[in-house]
Amino acid sequence: MKVSLFGISGIALGKHNVKDARLDQTHKLVEAKKKTYAQVDVANEEEALTADAIVVTPSGRLELILRDLEFVETRLERAPAEAEKAILGKIKTGLESEQLISSIALTPEEKQFVAVQPFLTAKPVVVANDEEIATFDEFLVRVLAESGYLCFLTVGGPENRCWLIKKGTTAPEAAGAIHTDIQKGFIRAEVIGFADFIEAGGETQAKRAGKLRLEMKQYVVQDYDLLNFRFNK
Repeated sequence: MKVSLFGISGIALGKHNVKDARLDQTHKLVEAKKKTYAQVDVANEEEALTADAIVVTPSGRLELILRDLEFVETRLERAPAEAEKAILGKIKTGLESEQLISSIALTPEEKQFVAVQPFLTAKPVVVANDEEIATFDEFLVRVLAESGYLCFLTVGGPENRCWLIKKGTTAPEAAGAIHTDIQKGFIRAEVIGFADFIEAGGETQAKRAGKLRLEMKQYVVQDYDLLNFRFNK
């Protein structure tokens, strides 16, 4: 996942750990040699169009809107076909009322049009205050949540680790985040929900309490599920 910083300085570009306190909790409850946070790529504003999410200050949010509005007005000046003109007009009205394009109610056809245009506010835009910028790696937890991503956990032995996936990912697809061979040979997933894990006081205790579930290929992974995959090698 790539996160673009728009109008924000003082944060190193490159790989950043997503410092989620839930992994810290997990590491206290399950013995492992190390803990490994999920990571994201942090880029500058020149890479905003290729980023999965954009982080801005409140003033930066308005600048993004103005850039998209300028693009819309330029397209309208070129006398587009009526269908395109109608969509652009709808987007223009939303932008002029300081809406992000992602928050404008669009039809499936309109969304298809937006998807192939260089709009910035069609992407997830997360507004950060000064305190959040100062604790950027912790703030990334909110960036993931508001950008359509989540994490699952594998625990014990070599490491307690977070794996980054998109919301809506199925169990076999999540297995593929670890290794394609696990996805290809997927049989089932052993799942413990994070709340059950914490309430029980650990993985072993959760299993004893009957909180481990067996889920098949159609299961959609939930945020911070503890997963163990069974697969054919």
